Amino acid sequence: MIRLYGLLFIVDLVLVVIALIDCLSTEESAVRNLPKVAWVFIILLFPPIGPIVWFVAGRPQNRRVGRAGTWRPGSGFPESERPRPLAPDDDPEFLRSKSRERREDEDLLRKWEADLRRREEELRRRDGDSAPS
Repeated sequence: MIRLYGLLFIVDLVLVVIALIDCLSTEESAVRNLPKVAWVFIILLFPPIGPIVWFVAGRPQNRRVGRAGTWRPGSGFPESERPRPLAPDDDPEFLRSKSRERREDEDLLRKWEADLRRREEELRRRDGDSAPS
């Protein structure tokens, strides 16, 4: 009887160690149904049920799901085909709009300067006319 309990203890210990190593070496994004930390606690706190449940419900599936398979980060566009926004100084439309804005600003500044000169001349004439002789 002691040999049977010893054998069951060894089998349980091996099962817990294998399940724990498998769980800890699995990527967080591949673990199913619960977070990885929860699986570690289940494996350690509920032997031999915890390791069995890990292998049935928590371990990642090796088969692909659906036609397209599982999505992994970085499996989208190849780097050469990835759409990239143009930097402002590489975008011709942006440069044209800046050039147009600059011309409009210069025109506005010329109008303001001309208006200022005209007002200054009016003030000088008014002050010159009203000055006592």
